[in-house]
Amino acid sequence: MNNNLIKRILGYGGVAIVAFAFSSCHIYKKYELPTDASPIVEDYAKALEEKVDSTSLPYLGWKDIFQDPILQGYIEKALENNKDLENARLNVDIANAQLKGAKLSYFPSLSINPNGAGASYAGSTINWTYTIPAALSWEIDAFAKILNRKRGAKTNLEMMQDYEQAVHSQIVCGVANIYYSLVMLHQQLGLTKRTSEIWEEQVTSMELLKDAGRTNEAAVVQSRANYYNIKSTIPVLENSINQLQNSMSLLLNEYPHEWTVTGDLTFTIPEEVINGIPVSYLATRPDVRAMERALATAYYTTNSARTNFYPSIVISAQGGFTNLLGAIIKNPGDWFIQLAGSIVAPIFSRGQNIATLEAAKAQQKQALNNFEYAVLTASADVSDALVNYNKCVEQNTYLQLQVDQLEKSVDYTNELFMYNQSTTYLEVLTARSSLLAAQLSCITNWHDRASALISLYQAVGGGR
Repeated sequence: MNNNLIKRILGYGGVAIVAFAFSSCHIYKKYELPTDASPIVEDYAKALEEKVDSTSLPYLGWKDIFQDPILQGYIEKALENNKDLENARLNVDIANAQLKGAKLSYFPSLSINPNGAGASYAGSTINWTYTIPAALSWEIDAFAKILNRKRGAKTNLEMMQDYEQAVHSQIVCGVANIYYSLVMLHQQLGLTKRTSEIWEEQVTSMELLKDAGRTNEAAVVQSRANYYNIKSTIPVLENSINQLQNSMSLLLNEYPHEWTVTGDLTFTIPEEVINGIPVSYLATRPDVRAMERALATAYYTTNSARTNFYPSIVISAQGGFTNLLGAIIKNPGDWFIQLAGSIVAPIFSRGQNIATLEAAKAQQKQALNNFEYAVLTASADVSDALVNYNKCVEQNTYLQLQVDQLEKSVDYTNELFMYNQSTTYLEVLTARSSLLAAQLSCITNWHDRASALISLYQAVGGGR
């Protein structure tokens, strides 16, 4: 009878254990991209499966894009000295240390705690007792508590590496943007100075024409006013250059000083830029990858919250040397050893485990929303940069034609005015002002094209 009862108990216990094991299978499952969550995630998953040419824009090194040797030197210095990038690298080191700690959680813990004491009663001789114990404790990861912590730590490390790449890309493209802005301002400053010299000569010519009776004082005054107007823009440009010099110094982590720039207005344009950017390139963006890692980390955090509902199994042992054996003090002492095992199963924890799990699930949904938004943002960034670049190229064609026509207009107007062919000085002034504005627009357009290319390069995850 007793044997039958024992068999029944063991049978019911076995069924309960099997049911318990099946109900806990999901806590062992590795993270997978939830393709059924939304069409955005599904499209991203398909993009991950596509093969990408390693020579395409996202995989080109920054030296392949920015071939100006002066600019390359500045980028290298920024990557070496920039504090933001250094902090990003340190974040990777921190995450790596946390991963090592999570891996070591599989091993037993060992500690030693020597202690001693003396006691005397009614003036008797002090009796000294001592214990030199070593404690060994090992948690058996039967319900994936340590496993999920380790997987979460590994994902966090990968996310920090993605953030480091994102900072790396931002620094490369940031230096390039400032550099090309400096080139543009120097070009505008040079053009403005040359134009002011021409206007200064024009003022002299107008004064001579007035003395010869060919024009009046109003034209001379107007000529001087236009000359002073052009001269007034020179300090503005010089101030802008100084501000950009200081910004470059901050990026390169140096005291403010002047940075040399090239006078060449050419830069590399990858052919694939004109043909558009495949959606699969979004998967190379470090910020998008980091958001996916954050989603994976939230998944493992939710799994860890689930494991709080399962028992903890701990095996412990103590051993050492002591002279205190119960109520007896023995000198010399002797060796001792103790073995123990424990299972702690949560029954009621005042709702803390339930609250932790609900919060983890909500944070996982937030991580999914952030990931989807990152994918959409990346797509919009690429589209904006690509359209901006192509429109700047189209605009440049018409600006060049405009400059050609205005140069002819200035020549014709000057000749007509000098030979008194019923042309006023106002027409000369208008022609020269229009030419200067068009020339400045060409330089600005060059900078816009360079900025659009940099933005596109960064938008597809470039900057390696």
